[in-house]
Amino acid sequence: MKKLIPFAHFFPVSQKKEEIDLADFMIRFLICCLLLGAAVGILCMVQKFLGKYLTGRMRYHLWFCLFPLLVIPFFSNFPVPGFFIPSFLHSGFPLGETAHIPIQTAAQTAASAEWMNDFSMSVSTQTPSILGQAAFFIWLAGMAVTAFSMLLARIRLARIEHSALPVQNKEILRLYRDCREEMNIRKPIPVYSTAFLSSPVIAGLFHPKIYLPISLISDYRPEEIRFMLLHELFHYKHHDMILNALTIPGKIVYWFHPLVRYAFQEMQNDREIACDTDVLTIIGENNRTDYGYTLLNLAEDICRKASPFAAGIGGNVKQIKQRIIHIASYHSFSRREKMRSLSLFFVTVLLLSTFLPLLSLEAADKNRYHFYETGKTISHPNLKKDFGEYQGSFVLYDTALDSWKIYNQHEASSRISPASTFKIYIALSALEQGIITPEQTTLSWDGSMQPMKSWEQDHSLSSAMENSVNWYFEKLDSRCGLSSIQNFVRDIGYGNRYTGRDISSYWRNGSLRISPIEQVEMLEKLHENSFGFSPENVEAVKNSIRLFSTEKGTLYGKTGTLLSGGKYSGWFVGFLEKENGTCFFATNIQKGKNASGDAAAELTFSVLSRWKIWEKP
Repeated sequence: MKKLIPFAHFFPVSQKKEEIDLADFMIRFLICCLLLGAAVGILCMVQKFLGKYLTGRMRYHLWFCLFPLLVIPFFSNFPVPGFFIPSFLHSGFPLGETAHIPIQTAAQTAASAEWMNDFSMSVSTQTPSILGQAAFFIWLAGMAVTAFSMLLARIRLARIEHSALPVQNKEILRLYRDCREEMNIRKPIPVYSTAFLSSPVIAGLFHPKIYLPISLISDYRPEEIRFMLLHELFHYKHHDMILNALTIPGKIVYWFHPLVRYAFQEMQNDREIACDTDVLTIIGENNRTDYGYTLLNLAEDICRKASPFAAGIGGNVKQIKQRIIHIASYHSFSRREKMRSLSLFFVTVLLLSTFLPLLSLEAADKNRYHFYETGKTISHPNLKKDFGEYQGSFVLYDTALDSWKIYNQHEASSRISPASTFKIYIALSALEQGIITPEQTTLSWDGSMQPMKSWEQDHSLSSAMENSVNWYFEKLDSRCGLSSIQNFVRDIGYGNRYTGRDISSYWRNGSLRISPIEQVEMLEKLHENSFGFSPENVEAVKNSIRLFSTEKGTLYGKTGTLLSGGKYSGWFVGFLEKENGTCFFATNIQKGKNASGDAAAELTFSVLSRWKIWEKP
């Protein structure tokens, strides 16, 4: 059995992690907004150039595609407390340089009796993106201002509602009753009159009411009032108030996006055109001139700004002009034209749906690994008692049984920094490039002061791995070069395949991330040399992480510990070679003040022992 001496690990401490997440979020959100702008642009172009081939109702319904496009970027969890924002963080954009100051911790003395000690850490001070943070808070401020303006608009509408009185004019009530019967609307919708509106509106999500200006009742002919009542009743029939309410969050969140704001304006215009079309189907083409003149007579009043919480016959000058043109050119769609309209609608929806994966790719949590379970034998043992106070996951793949055991698959698919476990692959990269060779792995200590006495000497790969000598692996990385490391990480498909720009800390500052399931898959590739590397180099790496050799087999492993935002996370990854096959494993524990690499290792041995796979000597 090879003699085992204590391991040392780095604990990357992100002292300003929240600020970095804010900046990273804004970068990703703005990228999503660019993609969203392209999708909205296509939608607007279809409406402009092909809208004449769509029925009025289809033109309006096509805008519904906007809602999933706006929502997709917010479909995950966001780590900043109190926000509804997704977690598209930690996986890619370099936000600043990192300085690491190794310091000795109390664990060196307090845990000296343990077989494996986590006794060193790195303090990481990160410079967040000031521009990213500023953009984030400007965005929040804009949302607050927009939400406040919406609140004021709702208060104004509430005052109008409270001051309104039920319509008493018998002729108006008779017209209204006839309109409801004509449209087969059985639910009674109250009609009120008010002096504080200039055009008819319908308001109220659950208990809608129609509000008519007092001046309209006295100044307009019954036929014109009938047109207006039909228009408002079509808003009710097609649930436009609910759809109108759905646009409110979009207007608040995307207050800064000109194309989104434009799309909402066009959506409102097409909503009114759709209702105009519905009214024309009832009153007939012969009355379209009268209906158009009704809009023109109301033009001065209905061009005033409408409440965002109400739907009405109004709109701005441009919209009124478009509606008059539509009314003037209105004709009933034939069956063939309706089929063409429906086909064009679905083709456009299909085209816009191609943006959903792109938006999801940018917005989705890039710290998650999508594990393909098809064709795999997977069980989910309950290890809650083994984990105790810890949260985390355990993954085991047994080649003899070709089976997986995964505890807490959600966490097992979540990517975090590999910490010292990545030293396995640093060594492999250096061997492949000839920086060191299996016969000659010793590097000279430069005489500088180190946090651990055992580091202050020359080291071979085996001794450096056993003592987790940071300067040794930093020197290997430095000689390999950043470009070479980036290519290596991409070629072997390690985790998120992103190293960042800091060659001295990418594997411990959060740039490079990997999930426990991926750790197991990578170890299997290493063991089987699926990379196609030199067998001698692979064997040298395996020898450097060999921990125990007994009659039950040979155990290989590496620990790692993180400390980020005051929370600990411990790794233990490795594999057990037996006569009838190999078991690959990865354990990650989080939360709890003792969630370190050595604790993860002890937990792993406890589980393997209970399953009669391995007993620690």
